[in-house]
Amino acid sequence: MFSAAVAAFAEILTAPFRAALWKTFGLTIALLALVWIGLDRLIAHYAAGATGWLGAVISVIAGLGLFLALAFLVGPVSSLVAGFFLDDLSERVEANPGPVGRPLPAGAALWIGAKFAVLSLAVNALALLVFLIPGVNIAVFYIANAYLFGREYFEFAALRYRAPGEADALRRRHAVYLFFCGLPIALLASIPVVNLLTPLFAVAYMTRIHRKIAGIPGVVQAGS
Repeated sequence: MFSAAVAAFAEILTAPFRAALWKTFGLTIALLALVWIGLDRLIAHYAAGATGWLGAVISVIAGLGLFLALAFLVGPVSSLVAGFFLDDLSERVEANPGPVGRPLPAGAALWIGAKFAVLSLAVNALALLVFLIPGVNIAVFYIANAYLFGREYFEFAALRYRAPGEADALRRRHAVYLFFCGLPIALLASIPVVNLLTPLFAVAYMTRIHRKIAGIPGVVQAGS
């Protein structure tokens, strides 16, 4: 588990992963900018009648609200965008060295990207809620995230080699181990800005974990 995490961190520093990161970052910012412009114009339209100090207050509150809302959406949107690149990145990890799994159909890849986005949104919502509860907030955050990330990214890696039912059965047999494997992903996801790396690290990491569990040779060191 630890060697896989270290190798995955090294992997995301390589050129293919850096390229995917910049694409993910650029598309995420572009999408959020479009959302910002649309919502800002919508708010301005409905607040057009407010004048004087009331108009200024509405403008400030709306701007702050938009900023917080879009900051909240950075993780989910980046996960959705990164979903378009994860299959190719997983193949690069698998090919160094060893047999390569089959690419997921476009529809399945899109569905998985959407699931990752919803998962990321749920994780961020959970983080917002539990941080208001002293004493249990940190524990709940990492336990929930370790389970969710370990489950979803392992299934993505497994689906490149087996049918959905087989992938789910394999995950269930190793559920406890995969929970602990999910902890490094949860830790990364909890760090602002750095969490943009979460889907890239997770796919490099869980590809290795799946191959270890499935007994597939290769993929120990980072790619060149």
